[in-house]
Amino acid sequence: MSIPTAQAVHPVDEMLPAPKLFVLGLQHVLVMYAGAVAVPLIIGRALKLPPEDIAFLISADLFACGIATLVQCLGFPGVGIRLPVMMGVTFASVGPMLSMAASPEIGLLGIYGAVIAAGIFGIVVAPFISRLLPLFPPVVTGTIILVIGISLMRVGINWAGGGLPMLTKTVNGELVQVANPNYGQLQGLGISAFVLLVILALLKWGSGFVANVAVLLGIIAGGALAAVLGLMHFEKVAAASWFDVIMPFHFGMPQFHLIPILTMCIVMVVVMIESLGMFLALSDITGKPVDKAALGRGLRADGVGTLVGGIFNTFPYTSFSQNVGLVGVTGVRSRWVTVAGGAIMLVLGLLPKMAALVEAVPLVVLGGAGLVMFGMVAATGARILTSVDFKTNRHNLFVVAVSVGFGMIPLVAPNFFRQLPHELHPLLESGILLSAIVAVVLNVFFNGMKAESMEDIVAAAKQADAH
Repeated sequence: MSIPTAQAVHPVDEMLPAPKLFVLGLQHVLVMYAGAVAVPLIIGRALKLPPEDIAFLISADLFACGIATLVQCLGFPGVGIRLPVMMGVTFASVGPMLSMAASPEIGLLGIYGAVIAAGIFGIVVAPFISRLLPLFPPVVTGTIILVIGISLMRVGINWAGGGLPMLTKTVNGELVQVANPNYGQLQGLGISAFVLLVILALLKWGSGFVANVAVLLGIIAGGALAAVLGLMHFEKVAAASWFDVIMPFHFGMPQFHLIPILTMCIVMVVVMIESLGMFLALSDITGKPVDKAALGRGLRADGVGTLVGGIFNTFPYTSFSQNVGLVGVTGVRSRWVTVAGGAIMLVLGLLPKMAALVEAVPLVVLGGAGLVMFGMVAATGARILTSVDFKTNRHNLFVVAVSVGFGMIPLVAPNFFRQLPHELHPLLESGILLSAIVAVVLNVFFNGMKAESMEDIVAAAKQADAH
């Protein structure tokens, strides 16, 4: 009579020793940290918030990152895919939120209302998202991600220049546009170039972990140079407390406006389609099969993370694909590593000094890193488009060409839609959403709705591992 042996634990569910969990979890945090804090910096500075409020946004973001990651990796009934996933604020939401930030009627509280509504929407529609896959073949997703990167490059370029080229000031009781005297100064451009060169050098000559955190190390090097040159000021860091609790609705009760809510729900659909591809790619990397139920739980966690983000003063959340790439690079498949990473992010969110230090980094330092980060997003879209058949199906060329053209309208002609109803401006002023809508419509017009195989989706998702 044979004695039954204990069932082997899948590598995804393997519990590693605590010291290993901490070091590997910290590596995941370092890989995503620069991207995680970029969005609150962009939105906070677009809203012209004071430094202490921007520092709070960063703390809130890190705190919510930790919660969303724990929900996704630990898993709860009906929520969480239980794979090694790190959650962070999606760059796809930046363009629409910048448009909302520019509207006095919407502002930060209107953004939070839209984020909360989009989170609830994501929770409800998660089981049905897979049915939308025929609307998002590689020609559509590649185009959308390409336009996201191009749109964000404007932010990175202005960072390198030292802020916006034009500033709004009050003169004799009237708002007027004046040139920014600090824009494009040689010292700032030199620092941005230094950061860019450090990152490129680390990517070429570094290996393994060093190459994975090249962006973060470049920012640290640029910050050190800026401090030597007297451009970093640490008064706010010294004044910040060591520990603080992130309270819900810190800036006030959210406001709900129809067009921003619809806009953010469209962003949520795009983000969840992207997440679906990453989950399938991660399933292939880890060797753990996922079924429709598991995919539904993972997508619902995106919705829960976004809802948590809106409540805790931050923004929409999705799975960070650079961390999916890290799983493939390291070969460490345990989800408990990203659970440790989520716990580290949560703790960092409770340390205001850390957030104040990040906020103190000059824009010109972030400029050199922004060119790399946002350029990689555009390059990812281009990589996905390499899998598209342009030779035998010339219609795909027109899908990309016209969609990119529409996506450029808000960038090159900001007042193009000014004669249309004001309520539509948050939608029309987002090149990302314009390109997404046009790409979906043109693809259906030219190619119809052809469902992709799982192999096609996994291949496309693998190509997006640098996004």
